[in-house]
Amino acid sequence: MRALRDLEREGHFELPKRWGGWSTVWKPRRLSEPVEAPKEVPEQVEEVRGLALIQVETDEHMRVWNELMARDHPRGAGPLVGRQIRYLVDSEHGWLGGLGFASAALKLKDRDAWIGWDEPTRGDHLHRVVGMSRFLIRPEVRCRNLASKVLGMMQRRIGDDFEARYGIRPWLLESFVETENHTGACYRAANWLPVGRTAGRGRQDRHTKREETVKAIYVYPLDGDFRAAMGVAEPAGPASLDPAEGMDGPRWADHEFGGARLGDTRLSRRLVDSARAQAEKPGCAFTAAAGGDRGMVKGYYRMIDRADDSAVTPEAMLEPHRERTVRRMMGQSTVLCIQDGTDLNYSSLTQCSGLGTIGTNQTKSKSRGLHLHSTFAVAVDGTPLGVLKMQIDAPTSRSPEDQRKSTEIPIEEKQTFRWIKGVRDCMGLAERLPQTRQVCVMDREADFYELFDEQRSNSCVDLLVRAQYDRTTTETVKLFESLRNSPVQSRLRIEVKRQSARPKKTKQKAKPARAARTAEVSVHYRRVEFPAPRRCKDQAPISVWAVYVVETDPPEGVEPIEWCLLTTCDIASVE
Repeated sequence: MRALRDLEREGHFELPKRWGGWSTVWKPRRLSEPVEAPKEVPEQVEEVRGLALIQVETDEHMRVWNELMARDHPRGAGPLVGRQIRYLVDSEHGWLGGLGFASAALKLKDRDAWIGWDEPTRGDHLHRVVGMSRFLIRPEVRCRNLASKVLGMMQRRIGDDFEARYGIRPWLLESFVETENHTGACYRAANWLPVGRTAGRGRQDRHTKREETVKAIYVYPLDGDFRAAMGVAEPAGPASLDPAEGMDGPRWADHEFGGARLGDTRLSRRLVDSARAQAEKPGCAFTAAAGGDRGMVKGYYRMIDRADDSAVTPEAMLEPHRERTVRRMMGQSTVLCIQDGTDLNYSSLTQCSGLGTIGTNQTKSKSRGLHLHSTFAVAVDGTPLGVLKMQIDAPTSRSPEDQRKSTEIPIEEKQTFRWIKGVRDCMGLAERLPQTRQVCVMDREADFYELFDEQRSNSCVDLLVRAQYDRTTTETVKLFESLRNSPVQSRLRIEVKRQSARPKKTKQKAKPARAARTAEVSVHYRRVEFPAPRRCKDQAPISVWAVYVVETDPPEGVEPIEWCLLTTCDIASVE
């Protein structure tokens, strides 16, 4: 139809007027009952028997595919647009999921910028881009690495299958990931590339209503020379930045926040002005930072007081700064990606809705607020490079009806999953930072098996975690005793600063007084191996390095220094 409308505009003929005499509702051909649930699917993809992709070509397979998508995929079975091809994920255990491909998006700002084509070139070659409209692994299937395995199987055959059906060899695949609910880890594991975000517009959004959610755009080149075939030059990519570049002078806020995609250029401008004002008085509320400018205060609150489906989100506000942070990381050989969380207490805001429970005070009444979990990039000399990620949530207590044991709750439902999300985000940057080593630094809350298992599956980043537990090892002794009994590798002197006594208050713990002293410590390190906990009993042990620092002769009545760090970084020397 688009080609016919283009010919009509050029004056070759006149199409008859559209007739709206009836309205049709598309109904997919489905089964008369749900698809039988798969049986005894193993937890490891290597153990799945008879895993195969079946191209949907028969009526029976089409009904199965439609039934799976209609019941389990958030966007249903379709209809799909343009040239289409579908697959079912088969196994001896039953149907495990499906994939569906259709025409690519007509326009995508970030995708088009990544490809580097202009509008005429896009019009000539868009048919070589195929969009993955549906990707489903059935909800009841819990099989590690199955999604990335299925993507790899598809990538090896879709070029031939598509060419056999339509006589056209595709050059590029594209897909969208709903980042609120999915991390895109399976795409990255299958070597897809994140190239930006959508604008929240669907194919039929002719009036720019932006009723769709903003999604991450992933692409997979089936032909490494697709740009040359289009006559498009390879993009140079953004250059690395010096940590101080663009940070001095009045335009620093334009550099760090300018161009944020908030749905309106006026809102983007407001963000820049607000950031500049807040930075000049960082300890003040915005009303004070604005210096009595009522118009600025009103505009600021109008900017942040948006509907839930607005383009004004913390992620959209952070995106320009995040991009500059990544460019500053490019110029570093090693970057520490430090994760930590903080509670934002809004108990005094009685009319504020959407808050969670962040703790209790001395009277056992609940404190209301939000939890902010951040990833902060720092050079090894301590120079700050910027914030990479913010995760904001309103913590909720478990329902009394939820009687599951802690070991039965999937890690994705636990608050500790924040740490894994932060690590996955750094993993997603690894391809853009081939010359930069990322070390994810985390406190004791991150000392859990699944985090180290996550890194083992994708070792493009390293971990450095403060140990919380005296874990069982594969030896006859536990972690701390094993380290105490290991050889002393070095002795150091550490200056311990004086600390004044601090009484306990509602929002802070008490601290005893501490005199300044010079502590002599011994340094131990060795490789250790932890067996998987019972909740992960089928998993292999984790092997990491442990570093142990302990004060050898503390003053009488003083708690000695004792630190233990776990790391995936190889340790070859004291340095």
